[in-house]
Amino acid sequence: MIRAPLCFVAIAPLLAASCGGSPPPAAPPPPAATAEAAAAPAPAVDEDDKPATRLPSECADKGKLCLPPAAFVKRLCSTKVYPDVALAMHAKGTPWSRGYLRVKSAEAWYASGGVSSADKMVFEEEFVLLARREANTGGMTVSGAGGAYDVLRWDGSCASLQDEEVSLTGSSTPKSAKVVWKSLDDKVKTALLADDKINKIYTARRKECKGATMGDVTKKCEELDDKLSAVVVDYVRHGGAVPPPPGLP
Repeated sequence: MIRAPLCFVAIAPLLAASCGGSPPPAAPPPPAATAEAAAAPAPAVDEDDKPATRLPSECADKGKLCLPPAAFVKRLCSTKVYPDVALAMHAKGTPWSRGYLRVKSAEAWYASGGVSSADKMVFEEEFVLLARREANTGGMTVSGAGGAYDVLRWDGSCASLQDEEVSLTGSSTPKSAKVVWKSLDDKVKTALLADDKINKIYTARRKECKGATMGDVTKKCEELDDKLSAVVVDYVRHGGAVPPPPGLP
């Protein structure tokens, strides 16, 4: 009669341990699954959104025209003008194809919705060809349906022109969009002022305009402003040294 209760007390702790204890820890993931997760590729980065680290120097393809890479063009024309880039791309010896306005004048609007200039383009204005866009006729043959070009003007703005507005052969005295001196980077200005002709016009303009760049200025100030743009274009067009653009799209 005494042994039964002793036996019950002995097994009670075992029952409690088996029914009320903490569950065992989860098993670690299989080694293969861990290795697979580590080897998973990083999310893709859109090349169009990556800023340029240097100015392009080679044609995007081997077609008839030498055009810069499309991703670079997209950034160049999207949000603002790049006058320093324009000077560098128009410089003598660069590979980019040039175009010239073959009509009396044209609006300087940019078809892809970027920044456009309010100044009209003029007959025989020179520009760098950025992109070629073929006409979409839905597979039909349409008389007179040509393509279009996106172009970079000397002032750093982009514009879009129809085939009939562009000549690939320029005159001996091509014109240019006005290069606005105040829009250039200080490093670029310093390099340009090393040229005696540019320095002379700049000094005369500064004296006449008395620091003003817009508003109520003299007729001579306006003339010197235009002349400064002209000598800068002439200098760059004929091989004058231009530093790499400090800011790139």
